[in-house]
Amino acid sequence: VSIKSGEDAPDFMLGSVKGDNVSLGDYEGKIRVLIYWRPNQKRSHLALKEGKLFSDKFSNKGVKIISLIAKPDNMETVMKIMEDYKIDFPVLIDAERNVFSGYGIRVYPTTIVIDRKGKVAFSIPGHALNYKMKLDAHLKYLLGEVNREELADMLSPRRESKDDSLLKALRIYNLALKFTEAKLLDQAIDTVKKAIEIKPDFARPYILLGFLLLSRDEADPAFEQFKRALELDPQSHDAKTGLGGSLILKGDIDAAIEILTEASVANPYSEMTYYELGKAYELKGEESKSIEMYKKALEKIIRNKVLPSSIHK
Repeated sequence: VSIKSGEDAPDFMLGSVKGDNVSLGDYEGKIRVLIYWRPNQKRSHLALKEGKLFSDKFSNKGVKIISLIAKPDNMETVMKIMEDYKIDFPVLIDAERNVFSGYGIRVYPTTIVIDRKGKVAFSIPGHALNYKMKLDAHLKYLLGEVNREELADMLSPRRESKDDSLLKALRIYNLALKFTEAKLLDQAIDTVKKAIEIKPDFARPYILLGFLLLSRDEADPAFEQFKRALELDPQSHDAKTGLGGSLILKGDIDAAIEILTEASVANPYSEMTYYELGKAYELKGEESKSIEMYKKALEKIIRNKVLPSSIHK
C-alpha cells in the first residue's frame, strides 16, 4: 500500500452486504485488520478464511476484522462465501473504490493492520505461505504479547531458513503436479514421494499421492495417504474428498457419503466432491440423489470453468 507504517489510516464509511453502514471509526481503540479481497480469487478466499480464524482467536482481546470488496458482479456469490466460511465480521462494499485508491492497494488480497491509535502498523500484499505467521506475529506484538525483539525473531530470515525444507518440498511437489498434468504418473508418484521424505508434515503431497494411487484403483494405500493428510490438516476438503473416493473403491459407500457430504460444506471448489458423491449414491442405487449430485458438479464446472481430474476419463 502507499501509506507508510506509522501514518494515519484514512477513515471511511461504507455500506455492508447486510445493508448497514460501517466506518473505521466505529472500532476506535481496537486493533483493526482490513482484508481487501476478491470473490472469484482462491488466494482471497484463503485470506478471508484465515481472517475468520484470527477473528475467533483475538476478538475478545480487542482485535476487529473488517473485510472489503469492490462492487461485486454477483452478490449471491458473496453471500454464499460468507455462509460457507461462517463470516461474522463486516463485509463492506467499496463501490467507488475509494478505499482501494485511498490506501494505495495494488494486489488482491491485501491485508492492512491498524493499531489502537489509528496508525497503519503494517500491510501484507497477496497471500504467501508465511501470511498466517506474519499476521499472527504482528497482532501478538500490537497486543503486547511479544516484545520487539521477540517479534523480530518470529519474522527473522533465520527462522524462515529453518523451514527451507518446506520450500524444497513445495518445489518438488509442483514438479510432481507437472508430471501429473502430462499424465506421466510413474514419475509423478516417485517425485511426490520425495516431497514427503523432505517434509513429512506437509499435507499436500500426501493428497496428491492419494489421488495418483486412486487413479490406479489402489484403494488401501490411497486411503492411508488421505488419512495422514487429514491428521496434518483436519479441514482439508481435498483430503476428505480423496478419502471418500478411496472408501467408494473399498466398498464402504455409507462412510464415503458421510465424509464427502462433510467435504462439500464450506468448500468453494467442490466439483470433484459432488462428482464422487454422485458416484457413491449411484453405487448405492439412489438414482435421484446421484443425479442431483452430478448436476451440482456440472453446475460448478460450468461456473468455475474447471474440470476435476476424476472426470477426465
